Amino acid sequence: MLSSTVSTTVGTAATATTTRLFIIESQALFAKALYHVFGQDPSLQICGDAQGVVAATLIKANPNLILLDLDGVQVNLEQAMSACHDAVPNAKVCVLSIRPQAEVMQHCLSAGAEAFIVKDIMPSELLRAVKMVGAGMNYVDPRVAGGLLRRRSQYNGRPDINEMSPREIEVIRLIAEGLSNKEISVHLLLSEKTVKNHLSRIFSKLNICSRSQAAVYAIKNGLV
Repeated sequence: MLSSTVSTTVGTAATATTTRLFIIESQALFAKALYHVFGQDPSLQICGDAQGVVAATLIKANPNLILLDLDGVQVNLEQAMSACHDAVPNAKVCVLSIRPQAEVMQHCLSAGAEAFIVKDIMPSELLRAVKMVGAGMNYVDPRVAGGLLRRRSQYNGRPDINEMSPREIEVIRLIAEGLSNKEISVHLLLSEKTVKNHLSRIFSKLNICSRSQAAVYAIKNGLV
């Protein structure tokens, strides 16, 4: 474990809004890099690390959020996710992987992860993603989500939620592809005000508050 070597950089006192982060990473060098990224943010407290999912270690650390490197896990994803949730039922899980594949992302979300993060993102984006999940939101890499949504040219049924219009389905697909309001308006030949109105209705129907949550919800529930 690396915890004892860096504990002084993250501080010993946590505020009411501090996210207790536990890192599961098999490669010591990459684990050290993760400590460097997260250890300088006062809203994050690294409470421990391990090379694999160890229930006793997780229970003792009692994290709010677990960063799980999928590439180094020696068991399958479902077993790893189940072990994390059994040990710390209220902890959220961010899956980190080198594989920017839509199928891997969907597998992780279906297994109960709150985020799917590809390792080639910038440290600032990694930090933003983890803090989003710590704040109760979801995150998926928009490049991977967009690739999945582009392959789904047709909507095949709706989940048991308030019905969404075909135009809202188009908007949520473009959100997941990472387009801005202005780009969506150009793509759909709509005014930016109309796009904002669509976004407001989508967020209200799905009871969400961010574009990342919209993309995750759409993928999990088959909206696109």
